Amino acid sequence: MTPQSRDMIARLVGYDTVSRHSNLELIHYVRDYLAGHGITSQLIHNDDGTKANLLATVGPQVEGGVVLSGHTDVVPVDGQPWSTDPFQLTEKDGRLYGRGTCDMKAFSAVGLAMVPTLLEKGLKRPVHFALSYDEEIGCLGAPSLIEQLISTVARPEAVIVGEPTSMQPVVAHKGIAVLRTTVRGHEAHSSQMHRGVSAVMVASRLVTFINDMMDENLRGAEPGNPFEPPCTTLHVGTIKGGTAVNIISRDCEFIWDIRCLPGDNWQQYADRLQAFADSLLPEMQAIAPEAGIHTELIASAPPLHDLGGPAQSLVYDLLDHRSASVVPYVAEAGQFQEQGLSVVLCGPGSIDQAHQPDEYIDIDQVTACEAFIDRLVTGWPNECSAYAGGLASSSPVLGSRGRSAG
Repeated sequence: MTPQSRDMIARLVGYDTVSRHSNLELIHYVRDYLAGHGITSQLIHNDDGTKANLLATVGPQVEGGVVLSGHTDVVPVDGQPWSTDPFQLTEKDGRLYGRGTCDMKAFSAVGLAMVPTLLEKGLKRPVHFALSYDEEIGCLGAPSLIEQLISTVARPEAVIVGEPTSMQPVVAHKGIAVLRTTVRGHEAHSSQMHRGVSAVMVASRLVTFINDMMDENLRGAEPGNPFEPPCTTLHVGTIKGGTAVNIISRDCEFIWDIRCLPGDNWQQYADRLQAFADSLLPEMQAIAPEAGIHTELIASAPPLHDLGGPAQSLVYDLLDHRSASVVPYVAEAGQFQEQGLSVVLCGPGSIDQAHQPDEYIDIDQVTACEAFIDRLVTGWPNECSAYAGGLASSSPVLGSRGRSAG
């Protein structure tokens, strides 16, 4: 690990970019850092201007470049038993500790730390940095970032999303839909259940129905499915309702998610829940006509399908092996693919350490990421199949060791 990479990881981790907070301090730091190297950044703000994506290009404005994509937000540390300051990088026993070290500031930090090297190599194809906001709460920032990328940047040949994959290629991930279901009941004294409609108890029936759909999927999972769990999953994450133990609850809401296999559709599960909810309404409205059940979509992101393509071939060649895996979590890769871009996940760190207290990344993983990006930039002497399809005659970001350079 170079001192430059370590310093950049420390800087990015030092910004508290928990999703409920602004990420502008980090984004402005990166913008200013790049400007110091003569690189202009585009900022794409959210509606209220409190957050922003960043898009920047190193190298010539020509087609066939590579996008290095990473999200800047991190999950909360509230209630977690950290033994170090989560927003101050701590090094011990061959690891770097801090919130976002593996998920996923280290990938972006290594790329940014290597900007001077990118400039020195005289790139023939560009490297684009694409940093997003609000990935952790539904991949909310990426759509506007991708729209800006497509409309203002010469079309790239490959997108590498640096989620923590232990520097192994990942060619598919699940999609997600996040939904909120609200139940309106009718208050009464809890000794007079016949006069009230308990929103909490109705919600519990709906939650049980969601769990039954999950169990049904597990029982019907196809043998050999590479995902773990090997099916579309459903999960209720939060629930709140009621005011007192002796009052029949008027309101209850719960938030749930559906993580769909590629090829599955979350809407069918929402429709099944709604059909079950509709079957409960006559009994509820016989007591209180105003009673009801409503479900709304909060956020969604598509799955990543294994379609092959230049991004996969590129990473296979950079790593000098051709095996790949799939992951059950959701990333922004599916959003890039949905817009017709070739994309693969590959980044340092293990997802097993993500979202945990004392989150860390092994220094060996940082070093491996440095080597990966260096090879991307400088090329290599072996024949590279990724570029037969038009990425370039050899490496996409050809430097002094590329084949056409002799």
